[in-house]
Amino acid sequence: MAFIAHGVDLVLCSRIGEIWDRHGDAFLNRIYTPAEQRYCLDCKTEVERLAGRWAVKEAVLKALGTGWRGGIEFVDIETLPDDLGKPHTTLHGKSAELARQLGISKMLVSISHAGEYALGSAVAVGD
Repeated sequence: MAFIAHGVDLVLCSRIGEIWDRHGDAFLNRIYTPAEQRYCLDCKTEVERLAGRWAVKEAVLKALGTGWRGGIEFVDIETLPDDLGKPHTTLHGKSAELARQLGISKMLVSISHAGEYALGSAVAVGD
C-alpha cells in the first residue's frame, strides 16, 4: 500500500446547522446520500454527524487535489460506519473516476469532534 496524498478539513458544527436550518431537505439531498442522511438523523447529535461527514467530503477532495468542480458532486463521496463504528468512505461518479486516474485504490478516513468543531481527515492510498 502506497501513500499518495492527504487532506484535512475543520468545520464549525453550528455553520452546518445554520445551513440546514436555512435550506432544509434541499441541503440534505444535495450534500448527503440517503444512507448518510439515515445515519446522521437517527441520533441526538445529528448536526455533529452531518458536520463530520461534511469535513470528510472536503478532506477527500483535498486528497484528490481538486475542489467541487469537474462534475464532482457532494454525494459522490459517501461516509458510513462499518460494523465497529469506524468511518468508511466510498467514492462514486466523477470522484471515483478521478481516484482511479490518480492510482488511488482506497481512502482511509477519520472523523473527530471537539466542542463546536468537527474534523475530517482523508489519506489516499494505492496498491
